[in-house]
Amino acid sequence: MKVRVIPTGAEHLGAQLGVDPFAPAGPPPATYGTWRPEVVVGATSAGSLLLPQAEPTASFLYAPRSVWLEDDLLVASDTGNHRVLIFNRIPSTDGEPADVVLGQPDATSEGPQAGGRGPAHGMHLPTALLRTPDGRFLVADSWNHRILIWDAVPTADRPPDLVLGQSSMFDVEPNRGGAPTSTSFYQPFGIALIDGRFYVADTYNRRVLVWTDGVPTDPNQPADVVLGQPDFTSRGENRDGPVAPDSFRWPHMVTGNGGGVVIADAGNHRLLGWHEHPDGDVGADYVLGQPDMVTGVEFPYRPQTGTGFRFPYAAVRTPSGLAVADTSNNRVLLWDGDPRDQCAEPSWVLGQPTFAANGENRWEQVDRDTMCWPYGLAVAGDRLAIADSGNNRVVLWSRQ
Repeated sequence: MKVRVIPTGAEHLGAQLGVDPFAPAGPPPATYGTWRPEVVVGATSAGSLLLPQAEPTASFLYAPRSVWLEDDLLVASDTGNHRVLIFNRIPSTDGEPADVVLGQPDATSEGPQAGGRGPAHGMHLPTALLRTPDGRFLVADSWNHRILIWDAVPTADRPPDLVLGQSSMFDVEPNRGGAPTSTSFYQPFGIALIDGRFYVADTYNRRVLVWTDGVPTDPNQPADVVLGQPDFTSRGENRDGPVAPDSFRWPHMVTGNGGGVVIADAGNHRLLGWHEHPDGDVGADYVLGQPDMVTGVEFPYRPQTGTGFRFPYAAVRTPSGLAVADTSNNRVLLWDGDPRDQCAEPSWVLGQPTFAANGENRWEQVDRDTMCWPYGLAVAGDRLAIADSGNNRVVLWSRQ
């Protein structure tokens, strides 16, 4: 019997707080600006959380952790079903099925390693996605501790053309079964290609690896730079010391800032930014989400602000600024402009009626514009894709 992990029921929390969970939705909050939800991919629900089916389909998602978006392509990491769904178009209506199911033999199978077919054919909790300018397609196969690379976006399920982080397509041990090296991973959650540099957020080695010449074509090509650790063989949380400008707890996603890089250090509830791409182990130039570079505390039991985060798992550069998935605050923050100061207030908040609110689905009910643990973000033009993991869906928003 398949067991599903169920997020906290919004209707029960709403009842505890004296909120009618089935009350009709009002007008969009002013904090949305001109952003509006456009289409829902995966679970659709009004009034209560719709759980994914016991048997998957090409239309449903279970706890998606990441998303990739282009003008004519949408890809979702269907993390809980250990597969990737590829839409060779932007869906125009809710609940449309994917064109390609990657990592499973068919649209109704699930389970790690393609339900037992083996790691050469399957995945184990896939997360970040990437298509490079030359057309290669990458998946962070997180719990197999590797990066999968196809020469092009697959048109059908098939094994990858190249694997980074393991000695072969059949190996799945963290750090290749030993200590960290410049070619190994331990649950890599984030990947990004920024200004020609390939970044991997090697989350449970508490570091970020950088290949300065782009995505490797040789599976044994070592990384050129390590951030967050003094060398390629260390993996201590915050360097086995206090929070610092050059340390991570859970580095998760990476994005650019117009000449440099921003890294979501989720476990320290902050983003670290470098004005220029670092060529060695150097501390960040600025921090977002904390009052200074040496603080990494969570503030869960108080009204929130626009400048504080709780487990920010993703950040992405938009045409006008920055978007951050403030995951445990159940919201996405957007800046019109490039914030490089911890006091920079965001312009908009999606998923909540105010910057002080942080309830799962607003402590009310699941609706098109509510969120429960958003994990992944992607941008194409004036469209923003949000992997709304706790609601088992991806929601496309557009700026109108």
